[in-house]
Amino acid sequence: MMRSMYSGVSGLRIHQTKMDVIGNNIANVNTVGFKSSRTVFSEVFSQTIQGSSGANENSGGTNPMQIGLGASISSIDVDMTEGAAQRTDNPLDLKIEGDGFFVVSDVTGNKFTRAGAFRIDEAGNLVTPDGKNLMGWTPNEVSGEIEKTKVKALQVLNASNAYVEPSQTEKMVIQGNINKNDPQLAVLPGSPFSVSFFDSLGYKYTAQFYIQETATAYEFQFTLPANSITDQDGNTIINDAQNVTVPFDTASGKVTVPPVFELTGLANSATPALTFSEFSDPIEVDVSGLTLFNGNTTVEGVSGDVNGLGAGNEAGSISGFEIGGDGRILGRYTNGETKLLAQIVVATFQNPAGLQKIGANLFEVTNNSGDFDGIGEDITSSGGAFNAGVLEMSNVDLSREFTEMITTQRGFQANSRIITSSDEMLQELVNLKR
Repeated sequence: MMRSMYSGVSGLRIHQTKMDVIGNNIANVNTVGFKSSRTVFSEVFSQTIQGSSGANENSGGTNPMQIGLGASISSIDVDMTEGAAQRTDNPLDLKIEGDGFFVVSDVTGNKFTRAGAFRIDEAGNLVTPDGKNLMGWTPNEVSGEIEKTKVKALQVLNASNAYVEPSQTEKMVIQGNINKNDPQLAVLPGSPFSVSFFDSLGYKYTAQFYIQETATAYEFQFTLPANSITDQDGNTIINDAQNVTVPFDTASGKVTVPPVFELTGLANSATPALTFSEFSDPIEVDVSGLTLFNGNTTVEGVSGDVNGLGAGNEAGSISGFEIGGDGRILGRYTNGETKLLAQIVVATFQNPAGLQKIGANLFEVTNNSGDFDGIGEDITSSGGAFNAGVLEMSNVDLSREFTEMITTQRGFQANSRIITSSDEMLQELVNLKR
């Protein structure tokens, strides 16, 4: 009779624990990145009243007779399934699409989380709301490419990222159409067009070109007269005169040779304050895109090649940044340039359910979760992606939790009845003496 009472006590205890787990799940129904838990019961050992026996020629076999001695908690498991997405439009909010955890760190070491609500502190670090650094990879200072080494704190707004250096114009494209009957081509100085470009210090200049017809049919001369370049303040720059002859095919109306020439003579010591000493290399000029079709003369010059590369630029300060699906953080600058600042990585584990919760949406490794190698992974290597402007919400299913709450309450109630009934039976036993 005492066995039933102690079984009832064990039932009360485990159902109370299960209710504690349910209560915690419901309390965190709106906690970003929260992973719900479930309680699994198991029976404890049973007392054998009579063992089993095998069949023989005189009698059949008998099964063992056992009385269970209650229940215990087998495990409290963490459900690591992905939570629903909540759109926030905050570029620093990130959701992991797929497996893995963000790596964050403080003086106690690396921790892991699915909660992607980050912000920038006064030092330019990407941090969690409680100040832990988001970890990842940084680019090589020389090549600018990401180095996959031990994870580092991501300081995206440090001094080296605050500005982007200027660059000299290396290439130029002269494109458009020439009408061979345009009367301005026959009158000096010719049909004008201009093009802007930059020196290595980011100063901008404008060159005034002219197109003139030559004595040869379907052939035109492109001339940059002496002292025909001005700086961004309108000052005249001393430059050498330069010209190139561009022939066209009579059948196709397109340039034959040469498709490319070099703009040189950009340095003249006669006026040191207005020289092009900042130009280390000549500018390569591509005229292969010119045509000689009927219509207006529409020639124009553009800095950069046909793909816009080598156009040069002035210095720029950072104006913002964006985080791509692969975790790469690109800085945007006021001069239109972009720069790779860092890459966010993820940590994956053989048994993520084996991680231990330590509060504040954080997990740490255990002996049963698998280790973190200190390097991390590119999220795209496992088919995942980061979703910027979105947060992963709790994976708590309220309908399931309320159903579990009902069955848990009934289980607790039933076990309390076992204790009450056993007590009444003991009372009856005591009353036999009367």
